[in-house]
Amino acid sequence: MSSAPKPFQILNEIARDSVKFAAGLPQQGEAVELWNGIGFVISGTHYVAEMGTVSEILHLPKYTAVPGVKNWMRGIANVRGRLLPVMDLGRFFDLPAGTTKSREKRVLVVEHGDALSGVIVDGVLGMQYFSADSFKSEGLDGLPKKIVPFVKGSFVKSDIRWNVFSTSELTSDEHFLDVALS
Repeated sequence: MSSAPKPFQILNEIARDSVKFAAGLPQQGEAVELWNGIGFVISGTHYVAEMGTVSEILHLPKYTAVPGVKNWMRGIANVRGRLLPVMDLGRFFDLPAGTTKSREKRVLVVEHGDALSGVIVDGVLGMQYFSADSFKSEGLDGLPKKIVPFVKGSFVKSDIRWNVFSTSELTSDEHFLDVALS
């Protein structure tokens, strides 16, 4: 009759072998602080809005035009029982129309205080991550003059400049809030 190893012996051998052949812990490096946001495109230029400032991303909803408003105020949409003013960000900044088809456009829902706004952008490029220490507050040259007050700096990643767009500046801007034709 052969004596079979006991389960406790087998477990001890496995534990001994796992310690013997275990890889060492990786060297501890410094953690890099990351800044993240939602990337989007307006008229071919890349922007990023800080995470938490965009509460939702929607396909362009059906909206009802409102008479007597500026051309960038596209209308009002009913989104799950909430009325959402829908504004075209490119038109607001007098930017040339992008080549994006309507079905590719997205609406960034922005809440700031009591202001709820849906801003149309040419496309959303998802979550973007940047090393926080790579932020540059200067070098906004090349941006249209009307959009510069809403851009707080930029990050560069893969040779693309991502302009940091301030949604709070936008939703508190008196020109953005004044949609009525003069």
